[in-house]
Amino acid sequence: MFFDKLNATGRLNIKLYDKNHIIKKEIDVPNLVVTVGKEYITDRMTSNATSVMSHMAVGIDNTNLASANTTLESEVAGSRTALTSSTVTGNSVEYVATFSEGVGTGALVEAGIFNSGTNGVMLCRTTFGVVNKEATDTLTINWTVTVN
Repeated sequence: MFFDKLNATGRLNIKLYDKNHIIKKEIDVPNLVVTVGKEYITDRMTSNATSVMSHMAVGIDNTNLASANTTLESEVAGSRTALTSSTVTGNSVEYVATFSEGVGTGALVEAGIFNSGTNGVMLCRTTFGVVNKEATDTLTINWTVTVN
């Protein structure tokens, strides 16, 4: 008997830049593809009625990840940012978003990918050590999701 398991995983790189575009902090962290995110992937295999992933958001609550998550625990108001790119390479998609000066400021500890600028389906959620984004800082997140 042959068994094959389809798995969705992710990893992201976070870079925090100061106002002179000098890297203040860089971290790499794994993420959780949540249940609604997996359902989104299977839905897109049979229909294009569901919007593509288009936004990222950051938050300030590092409550443990759970597959039942459907939103960030505490999304920073106004932080939902349109993706600057999404690139498919083989069985991976890389999503990139830049949180400009004044956007998504605070003691950030969580991030998510969504298919809408408000509400929408969350594909992935991750938590990480504190990234203190000041109003003059810029934050870039490169988030790779792999289906294998």
